[in-house]
Amino acid sequence: MTDGGSMFNVKQSSQESQGGDKSDAPPICDYEGSDYRTAFWEGQGREYEDLAERHALRRLLPPTGGRILDIGAGFGRLANLYGGYEHVILLDYSVSQLQYARSRMGDEGYTYLAADLYRLPLATNAVDTTVMVRVLHHLVEVPRAFSQIARVTTGGGTFLLEFANKRHLLNIIRRGLGSKVNPFDPKPYEFADLHFDFHPKWVRRQLEEAGFAPERQRAVSMFRVAALKRLIPAPALARADAALQAALAPAAITPSQFVRSHVAKPATRLSEQILACPECGHQPLERQDGHVGCPACKLTWRIDGGVYVFKEPVSDR
Repeated sequence: MTDGGSMFNVKQSSQESQGGDKSDAPPICDYEGSDYRTAFWEGQGREYEDLAERHALRRLLPPTGGRILDIGAGFGRLANLYGGYEHVILLDYSVSQLQYARSRMGDEGYTYLAADLYRLPLATNAVDTTVMVRVLHHLVEVPRAFSQIARVTTGGGTFLLEFANKRHLLNIIRRGLGSKVNPFDPKPYEFADLHFDFHPKWVRRQLEEAGFAPERQRAVSMFRVAALKRLIPAPALARADAALQAALAPAAITPSQFVRSHVAKPATRLSEQILACPECGHQPLERQDGHVGCPACKLTWRIDGGVYVFKEPVSDR
């Protein structure tokens, strides 16, 4: 779950998390086998956006910790920012994206999970920090996703979220020129299939209802304009962006918004276990012969090239 328009396929989540109703499982994005890395990021004129997002992450991310979870990690674009953590969990729905990430970073200190955000195969309190960048705009069921993130993140831990902002300055100007899209309407706006813009107040309300307490914000990508990007070198443009991110945060007029929240439940320790069954919630899982299985519900999932694949169970044991 990352970004990139028609690069992904729409899939149906086959099972609802931890034994819930499977009939209303929401659609999800699958970038399996796509050229997302080279067609959207590398050599595609997005160095400014990458640098600006990295600056915001460095300012908001706790510099050290036990375990960090990157949801929608894709090919591991941001993984080199997590050097202060003892263990890094990269999660995406695409096996191929994660296998590329693993080819760059190896296995020591990393776990790679191909899984559905709505049914995270992680133990309760498995991580103390969760990061989700360029993912929310693909989500139909935001409260369901936030509930899962609150479950796997320790009490007092950090959730660092990026989202596409509905009421950014260009949309406000367009509204003044007669656009039918109302940037002040709090409801999410789906501008393409599984592509949503969100109002900052709506996102904050969803965070609070899921048990998060928003703390700090950054307004990012103020200069995401093709003409500016052609005229000004990306590092210089990113430095200007960095200088304004905190000052512009209260106005929330940039295309990308970063919000740092803490989990409001009582402080808890990291779980000794990382993985849990996405179907019944049992932990720990048992690993053998290139598979990982649940001793409670007897479901089994494959391990493919070092990636735990929880997209579909392979069998009942």
